[in-house]
Amino acid sequence: MRLLAPLMICGLLAACGADGEPVTPSVNGGVTINQNGIYPRASVGVGKGPLSIWLGL
Repeated sequence: MRLLAPLMICGLLAACGADGEPVTPSVNGGVTINQNGIYPRASVGVGKGPLSIWLGL
């Protein structure tokens, strides 16, 4: 948890444009259907150059 909070703060600062132009977030989602059930998945992230931060379910 102590590592997650600073990581989220850095992602928020990068997304809001505090260090330059704003970075547009990306959203991914999908559904897996198999014999065991239906499993949704979703993630949101930002990336700039070689650095990317993704949060997903």
